[in-house]
Amino acid sequence: MNTFKLFLAGASALALSTSVNATDLEVTHWWTSGGEAAAVAEFAKAFDATGNKWVDGAIAGSGGTARPIMISRITGGDPMAATQFNHGRQAEELVEAGLMRDLTNIAEEEGWREKVRPSSLLDSCTLDGKIYCVPVNIHSQQWLWLSNKAFEDAGVAVPTNWEEFAAAAPALEKAGKIPLAMGQQPWQTTLAFQVLLVALAGPDAYTKIFGEKDAELAGGPELAKVFRAADQARSMSAESKVQDWNQATNMVITGQAGGQIMGDWAQGEFAVAGQVAGTDYTCLPGLGVNEVIQTGGDAFYFPVLDDAEKTAAQGELARLMLSPEVQVAFNLKKGSLPVRGDVDINAANDCMKKGLEILNKGNIIQAPDQLMSADSLTQVNDLFVEFFNTTSITAEDAQKRFADIVASAD
Repeated sequence: MNTFKLFLAGASALALSTSVNATDLEVTHWWTSGGEAAAVAEFAKAFDATGNKWVDGAIAGSGGTARPIMISRITGGDPMAATQFNHGRQAEELVEAGLMRDLTNIAEEEGWREKVRPSSLLDSCTLDGKIYCVPVNIHSQQWLWLSNKAFEDAGVAVPTNWEEFAAAAPALEKAGKIPLAMGQQPWQTTLAFQVLLVALAGPDAYTKIFGEKDAELAGGPELAKVFRAADQARSMSAESKVQDWNQATNMVITGQAGGQIMGDWAQGEFAVAGQVAGTDYTCLPGLGVNEVIQTGGDAFYFPVLDDAEKTAAQGELARLMLSPEVQVAFNLKKGSLPVRGDVDINAANDCMKKGLEILNKGNIIQAPDQLMSADSLTQVNDLFVEFFNTTSITAEDAQKRFADIVASAD
């Protein structure tokens, strides 16, 4: 069945399942860029089609800003009906405190275990054998996005890997371009480092450091080359003064910058701008060196509510988010990959197809949130914010501090 027919079939099913008692549900998330807003609108449209009402609770400023607000509301007795977190351990303490709804019955009725791939996504929603969240997409941060126009203006070929990209930096600068666009949100510098680690040291090194907390490897010669590359990235992005990630993406879209290390959600911004993958921009998974897909992404949790109608509507929304038609509509707009392995994405662009090919080969790694606690990741974030903003900190100094964080991580 093609996507259009699948969508029509799903829409009919949704119409038939319209609630007898229409209910408003407030849903909080941090999707506020152009591409993100277009994607979340697909969830809202599908939920409203059931006769209920999606009450949008967007919080600007990315997850680092939004999560503390969400957590404060839930722990303070003013929970929303549903809220976004990333797959992994971000909501672990809320689950342990009994503040998040157990979705195990719904998951079993809907056959999520058989449909969600890779299985680690649902494992990240599971605590003590019970499922507490709905994974809605697979987002990988292992990408380098390139402006074909910027390289054409600079008179150099579009790079095929990180080494070629770094070598092209002088030509880009001579042409008045910023080689590497990077926003000032704290998580962006950490993301760049993690992508460099996986690409240059390899997936096994990444898993040993973030998953097994191998401090010796983190401080050793294999990681030294990663920190030297991070130093290169710091120099190439020195003139990038924008704040938000999507502002940095726009620098690539408009040809002001040569490239950006960013997750596949950047595709949503290229799509909104009407750009075509392979023609206007180029994507290099794994920086063109180690092509892997990180199995992180977004999930929705449902706080425990003392309201029977809202609780019933929560269940409808949870089921809907993993329905085939909504998975297609949402992920095509978001730039992410669907978590279901049985949907037909015949409208996928070149970059999404690359991602699907890598995923189908099984070349996957877990996201940092799935491997390391939020407190330890905050320490890593703080280190790389300081490193990218303080040129007096050498690559060697940063590596030693990173190894110390890994040694004490949980």
